[in-house]
Amino acid sequence: MRDMQLIYASRPFGYDDLTLTSILMQARKNNARNGITGALICRDDLCLQILEGPRDLVTSTFSRILRDERHVDVVNLLSSEIHRRLFPEWSMRHDPAQSWMWTPEEVARGAIGRASDQEILGIFERLARQPARSNGQLVDRSGSEIEKPGRYGQQFGERHSTLAICRKGGASG
Repeated sequence: MRDMQLIYASRPFGYDDLTLTSILMQARKNNARNGITGALICRDDLCLQILEGPRDLVTSTFSRILRDERHVDVVNLLSSEIHRRLFPEWSMRHDPAQSWMWTPEEVARGAIGRASDQEILGIFERLARQPARSNGQLVDRSGSEIEKPGRYGQQFGERHSTLAICRKGGASG
């Protein structure tokens, strides 16, 4: 049986560093037990998460997320079978949503709904190629920590907030 990959977006409710730490600790524990891998990109107005693993376990995990009061407006953006995982070594990688993301204004104007499946997946493909320490801090090829980039999406002087292609068919199921 092949693994599946599910990417969803939500708005966090009651978001702060303590809540995020709690979510990450719980996700890492549960996912390690269930053979699920993935990554979480979260800031105060947006969470994007990718879950990878056996279909029944990923579906069960997503069902719990749908009932979790810390998430509002949960939308399944992409679900598909996969041949390989993007995050095979991570029970839950964390990226502080400093890079490869939309601005809060773009999110409010519907950027997620207009993004194509490839754009959504591309966010996580870029993250998967970026080295990270066990604490999730991004590092460069030499192993030096990368300073946190500009507040809403600048990394290495390049802006990644131009995702505006129309998304066909709405949310995947």
